[in-house]
Amino acid sequence: MTDPTTPRTTLTRARVLGTAVALADREGIDRLTMRSLAAELGVEAMSLYHHVANKEDLLDGVADAIAGEMQVAVADLPAPAPSEWKAALRRRILTAREVMLRHPWAPGVFESRTGFGPQIVRYTDGFVGLLRLGGLSHDLVHHAMHALGSRAYGFTQELFDPAGSGDADASPEMLAQMATEAPHLVEMLAHIAHDPPGATLGRCDDQSEFEFGLDLLLDGLERRAAREPGA
Repeated sequence: MTDPTTPRTTLTRARVLGTAVALADREGIDRLTMRSLAAELGVEAMSLYHHVANKEDLLDGVADAIAGEMQVAVADLPAPAPSEWKAALRRRILTAREVMLRHPWAPGVFESRTGFGPQIVRYTDGFVGLLRLGGLSHDLVHHAMHALGSRAYGFTQELFDPAGSGDADASPEMLAQMATEAPHLVEMLAHIAHDPPGATLGRCDDQSEFEFGLDLLLDGLERRAAREPGA
């Protein structure tokens, strides 16, 4: 709680959301409550309701605040020529990813939202603009957004845990038990587990896997765009 002798800064929605982001960074998103946020700000919990309607509104605002950080980060990227759209889109996404990596709890919040705040809309608009710069039709842009999914915002939900916990658990005993029912999976896991550290199929590296999937999708979009009428 703030010392009562310390002059209070005017409470605003921006200050509430900024403090919420900092609190989630330090304590984790599960510890972000209206009560804990009020204590962090040195105010009564009821004071927050002048700026955020409820916990869901708070989380909507927090997601948009992170998108605002993305907007600031991508604003410094150079304006590309039409022929550079794919490289520019890649830079934009990886820049957004740098923001997400600073807030490891943020992907879960983004995935739980059902609406879009103004900063998310602005970031997405710039993303669509780069696709259009590359000559993609509105229809192909729509397909691209579905295909890229959360990668557009710098994160993705992987089939396997990107931290590599699944690889670490793949002991010879476990692989032997799985061999009958999942021979292809066991063969892959055994190959990964026995690769030398520098091998391409080494243990999961979250950044490498993210970039591999991103490049795969962007290469496919580039080829598809080249086949469109008028390309």
